[in-house]
Amino acid sequence: MVKTVNQKYPELWVPRPKVRRIPITHMLNPDNPEEMIPDPDIMPLFEEGFEALNNGLSLREVQEYINSRLPKDKSVSHTGLKIIWGNLYRTRPIGPRIVKEPKGKTPAERKELRRRHKIAQEKKRLKFIEKRINRYNNQIEQIKEEEILKTPVTGLAIAEEVEGRPVEEKEVIFKPNEGPQTDFLTAWEQEVLYGGAAGGGKSYAMLADPIRYFGNPNFRGLLIRRTNDELKELKWKSQTLYGNKLIKGTWREKDSLWRFPSGGELWMTYLEQDKDVHRYQGQSFTWIGIDELTQYSTPHAWTFLSSRLRSTDPSIPLSMRATTNPGGPGHGWVKKMFIDPAPFNTTFDALNIETDEVMVFPDTYPINHPKAGQPHPQAGKPLFQRRFIPASLYDNPYLTQDSSYEASLLSLPEDMKRKLLYGDWDVAEGAAFSEFRRDVHVVKPFDIPPSWRRFRSCDYGYSSNSAVHWYAIDPDNTLYVYRELYVTKKTGQELAQMILNAERSEKIIYGVLDSSVWAMRGHNGPSIAEEMIAAGCRWRPSDRAKGSRTAGKNRLHQLLRVDPVTNKPGILFFDNCRRIISDLPVIPADPDGDDDIDDKYTHDHAYDSIRYGIMTRPRPNDPWSPQDFSLSQGRYSPADARFGY
Repeated sequence: MVKTVNQKYPELWVPRPKVRRIPITHMLNPDNPEEMIPDPDIMPLFEEGFEALNNGLSLREVQEYINSRLPKDKSVSHTGLKIIWGNLYRTRPIGPRIVKEPKGKTPAERKELRRRHKIAQEKKRLKFIEKRINRYNNQIEQIKEEEILKTPVTGLAIAEEVEGRPVEEKEVIFKPNEGPQTDFLTAWEQEVLYGGAAGGGKSYAMLADPIRYFGNPNFRGLLIRRTNDELKELKWKSQTLYGNKLIKGTWREKDSLWRFPSGGELWMTYLEQDKDVHRYQGQSFTWIGIDELTQYSTPHAWTFLSSRLRSTDPSIPLSMRATTNPGGPGHGWVKKMFIDPAPFNTTFDALNIETDEVMVFPDTYPINHPKAGQPHPQAGKPLFQRRFIPASLYDNPYLTQDSSYEASLLSLPEDMKRKLLYGDWDVAEGAAFSEFRRDVHVVKPFDIPPSWRRFRSCDYGYSSNSAVHWYAIDPDNTLYVYRELYVTKKTGQELAQMILNAERSEKIIYGVLDSSVWAMRGHNGPSIAEEMIAAGCRWRPSDRAKGSRTAGKNRLHQLLRVDPVTNKPGILFFDNCRRIISDLPVIPADPDGDDDIDDKYTHDHAYDSIRYGIMTRPRPNDPWSPQDFSLSQGRYSPADARFGY
């Protein structure tokens, strides 16, 4: 030990350690200044980084991660990190060792020595590989005994009976939270969306879902985020799960993929633009996951990647998985694909989001098939199923232990709070009817009393869509929309017959139809309205006067407000009217500031039908009023073709 003497105050000196510089990972021992000890605040961070390096992550990425979490007065370069890792913690070989040429030997003798050294190194390498294979085989035997690979999620602690005896709990790789997270990891549907509110454990669930297939050499997975910066977080989380000593995955930074001992592979990459999906042309995957799906403004990436699902192994089901929160540029199409077709956490047949029709197998094989024209064995059956699994902060016990995160969500503006805390999908930026709340305006169907007045409305379209709604009015003047019909490519006569079949045995007081349907179509024949009336489906025209659209929108605003006296709104919807329930929250307001919806919005057929209906001044049944005319009475007379009655 060298004493450093202060010339001015010789009695004061400070002992210095024998090393010239204290590493960033260590500190002087407060009890013995001659010793260095690991810094308890910094060493765990470096150990995490060393584990990532041993699993194949690059020095640059690990350096960036460590520096982002170090105190502001400390940092480490990638060179310094390499030195610390190489001297103390490296488990992955750097490269071939350099053999110094022995002196005083002939060229032949030196050649022989190099050959022997090479053989010795190869034996050492083979011994190391053999040791790892034996360890892996032992783990395989344990896995077979517990039948972990047959469970929905590999690595869960199992307490089942195997051959009549209880199985002891083994090391857990990932244990999902009870509730939505477990539902997601055990879902069998081909396409599943998981999410809703923030803090529900979406990212870890996405990473854990494919673990069950890592032991299969035919597994090929693809996990996607929108940007590379967002992908880094998933990479770091994956180190904990996939670099586990049970899974023993190896990360290859150059290829951005995880490779597992079985030969299975999982790519982790980013997809910033829709056009980038074409780099996967010709590739095939058995599992595809997209984190934060609503960041994509169109469904192009989702639909294209779904066409890349292929497998020759029947033990690996084809899977498309996604997580997201409400909001974002893709809120509308994601809501239409997963949220609107069925109640939450319910399996439903996949729909075409353009036509709202169930996608089914064709009746016959297509032209390019060897059996072209022959009956298809799956004719008429749905192609596959979808499911939406909602989750919230309160489903995650790790975040609810401390109320700080909940407090930050509660402090958000109302619209953001509804999205991120409550997982409300009925909130959209710039929505025309922000008053609409699914929990307020949607009710379960019930038997409507025969004394309530009933009527209907319709917005007709052939190449687009025809929307029909039926209404009932209770004694408190509350309007109930209890049925809807949403179809395309139907003539006036066909639609009229469908309407009459739906309302059979009901007393419909009147019907209101888009007034443009009374217009002649360039010939002297009957209009579409006249054809429908002639079929027995009677109507009167809607109001098309100047300002009628604005008046109808304002009237709907009034009906959606909750009355402080009755504590209920003026209009309610049965939950079977799924089209209007899905459309109302996302209808955009006029960007020019006019009191109307955006005139560029083309999916307004259901809204127009509702607007026609509420503007007919519906009123409850009055026993003292003259007897209402039932549409079931009498027949159509050409003399009153305009109103039908």
